Amino acid sequence: MKIIGFFLVSFLILLLSSCSTPKGVVYFQDAGNYKAYKDVEKYEVYIHQDDLLAIMVNSQATEAALPFNLPMASYYVGGDSYGQQRVLGYLVDKEGTIDFPILGKLQVEGLTRNQLRDLVKEKLKDGLLKDPIVTVNFLNFKVSVQGEVNQPGSFNITGERITLLEALSMAGDLTIFGRRDRVAVIREFKGQRTILYHNLSSTEIFQSPCYYLQQNDIVYVEPNKRRIQQSNINQNNSVGVWLSIVSVLLTATSVIINVSK
Repeated sequence: MKIIGFFLVSFLILLLSSCSTPKGVVYFQDAGNYKAYKDVEKYEVYIHQDDLLAIMVNSQATEAALPFNLPMASYYVGGDSYGQQRVLGYLVDKEGTIDFPILGKLQVEGLTRNQLRDLVKEKLKDGLLKDPIVTVNFLNFKVSVQGEVNQPGSFNITGERITLLEALSMAGDLTIFGRRDRVAVIREFKGQRTILYHNLSSTEIFQSPCYYLQQNDIVYVEPNKRRIQQSNINQNNSVGVWLSIVSVLLTATSVIINVSK
């Protein structure tokens, strides 16, 4: 009976310890009651290869601006017989350029939206269009969230400003198996790929150059040791581990039965 009591006490201790909340789950542990943080300075969204850009040109002389705009495309949704219209975009090619009407090839990779707007405006002012008004927007701004989150996937962003925390929220936040101290942002720019890790338990994340995400950024949450151990147990090569566990359980059961007799 003493052995049975020992096993029961051990089981209760294990159960209580597993129900406790690990300290590593809490975000921003060094924040205190209140603290102000400076926003990341000079946040800009830069143009990358494969970006789809909407560039609209307007002027007081409406007809004079028409040649500098792409035609509108009609598409149909469900039973809509009238169709809807959307702006055709300029796809940034592998050389980082777009083919703009009349102006020809423009090198746009690495520019911000405002820099491209000013570039097009200056070229149009050079004897082509008087007082042009140029607007530039991204049509395919998206980020991907992978790893130990509840709803991994790619997410289209309607605006041009999304934080790492907002992207994690869109993916349903981290699972209990996700490492809060190893959240990676994978970013590619001008053919160079960089990886920066973040610790969600620290407020230093607010000063990260990846706190505000760029289009096509990939966020990856690493699994913790418990998830890795579970994965190893579920592999086909873990038959020996299961046999060992079953052997121990059978031995313990035999001892309990003998003692109870």
